[in-house]
Amino acid sequence: MLDNIKMNVVQTAKNGVVNELTIFHFSQEGNFVSANYSGGPIRRGYLVGQLNNGMLHFSYCQIRTDGQLDNGKSDCIVSSDNGKITLEEKFEMNSKDTIEKGTNIFKEI
Repeated sequence: MLDNIKMNVVQTAKNGVVNELTIFHFSQEGNFVSANYSGGPIRRGYLVGQLNNGMLHFSYCQIRTDGQLDNGKSDCIVSSDNGKITLEEKFEMNSKDTIEKGTNIFKEI
């Protein structure tokens, strides 16, 4: 489902970091999913997780172009919109003084 899929963020949370210039390259083996990403404010990012019953659960780490390190976890609803894979991500960023939460929407390119 997600193997060899490229995605970007089409809707970013107000406190989100990734944007439409951030490109995600997904790989999938069974229910194991990984991705690397970069672009926009992200110099390099990685995520690893599992896909179960239409839900993708993953942890991520990323470094911004300004040197800020971020990490956290996300739960995504996986769906299809006009033949393109869509992820509705509920993220939790744990690398700041307080935990930040938000929602991003990813769409297959």
